[in-house]
Amino acid sequence: MTSTAGGGAGTRGDPLRVALVQFSPDAGKVAANVERALSELDAAVAAGADLVAFPELFDVGYFAFDSYARHAIGLDGERFQRFAAAAREHDVWVLAGTMMEDLAATAASDVDVPVPAAEGLANTAVVYSPDGERELVYRKHHLFGYDSAEAELLVPGERRPTVDVGGFSLAVSTCYDLRFPELYREYLDAGADLVLVPSAWPYPRVEHWKTLPSTRAVENLSYVATINGAGTVGGTDLVGRSTVYDPWGTPVATTDDHETTVYADLDPERVADVREDFPALDDRRL
Repeated sequence: MTSTAGGGAGTRGDPLRVALVQFSPDAGKVAANVERALSELDAAVAAGADLVAFPELFDVGYFAFDSYARHAIGLDGERFQRFAAAAREHDVWVLAGTMMEDLAATAASDVDVPVPAAEGLANTAVVYSPDGERELVYRKHHLFGYDSAEAELLVPGERRPTVDVGGFSLAVSTCYDLRFPELYREYLDAGADLVLVPSAWPYPRVEHWKTLPSTRAVENLSYVATINGAGTVGGTDLVGRSTVYDPWGTPVATTDDHETTVYADLDPERVADVREDFPALDDRRL
């Protein structure tokens, strides 16, 4: 399949080249992590990407829990704005993260995005268009249990939006969300056929990381693309293995646990073709 450069994939039938940037953020070193991410974005654009996506909390490092409050910003803060500017400069779609959001700062700004609480922190993904416009905001819906620091520190999101990107209806879920198939059914019913999953999935749960997104793709006959961190963050090793699964649940592009960028050219007609060939969704009984 021939890829298209820049933001050119916008007509149904054209392939959408996605770039999944798998790198190891330095825990708590926000400025360096953002510079690294923007450098990787430049490289992905040079390789013809139409959409560039980053892992979960690549700005602070997921396991750097003591850095969350110190580095949280509102949606109109500088870090978010830099990715908006990069999307506009390069004429590409960008999934910025997730990054750490200060809900009070967002609520106090002119950003027209509802917040789930008047204050607190959220694990927030933003999709920017090639015009640099904020097109989708998704805050992690399911917070990790087991008395984890995440559940103690963060406010869960409530909004589950979709946006049209290059012939796809795109949605976002985050890491632990993979364990909750009802979220993906909601996206299916909303018309989504491509779900991006920024994550910080750790060892030893490698088989879970491979099985769950493949299953979500099979269940909904949709593309699922996982963007994981790599290396060691805050003393925890991440499994990497960022992967694009097609609507049959087959991995069409993947990698190991080293830092790299995974590329895949996605056919917007593929989902409809698979659903016509195997119309299992028609047999749902609600």
